[in-house]
Amino acid sequence: MAVREGLLALLQAEPHYGYQLKTEFEQATGGVWPLNVGQVYTTLDRLERDGLVSVRTGVDDQKLYSITLAGASALGDWWHAVPADEPPPRDELMLKVLMAIEDGEAHALDVVTRQRAALTELLQKRRRARSGESDGSDVAALLVTDALIVRAEADLRWLDVCESRILSMNAGTHRTRSAHRTRSTK
Repeated sequence: MAVREGLLALLQAEPHYGYQLKTEFEQATGGVWPLNVGQVYTTLDRLERDGLVSVRTGVDDQKLYSITLAGASALGDWWHAVPADEPPPRDELMLKVLMAIEDGEAHALDVVTRQRAALTELLQKRRRARSGESDGSDVAALLVTDALIVRAEADLRWLDVCESRILSMNAGTHRTRSAHRTRSTK
């Protein structure tokens, strides 16, 4: 979630002070995206500069932030936006595997195996955590845990695909080389 859009979403309901926004953002994201209060105020300053929020003085001379019509429009655009067909975001797991392939099949397969073991352990840990949260009192925390589980499962499936492609690519290379050698010797 982009911090900018998250703050606008919180401001849609009612005006807030900066620290209130920090706290509510963290609650709304199940506590997995802690924000530095400085980041909140920097983002609010940019939103004000861009005309997406307005500021007035509230209690104890604190700044009270409200969403503007332009901010509500920008938030509406964000709600309706769908993922574009573009390269995947930079992802450490993907980068490790891609760089390991450059270092040879054995290294790539070793990296895939180590990452698979780590992800399997992490997945088990997250599933145990989810069963401990199953009372349903904090829907945001449950949804975050569910998303982390689904991502770990997807990463494990992707690692299976990587292993299969690495092995088949190299098997094809070996076949091509041996076929070439056979033709060359005839």
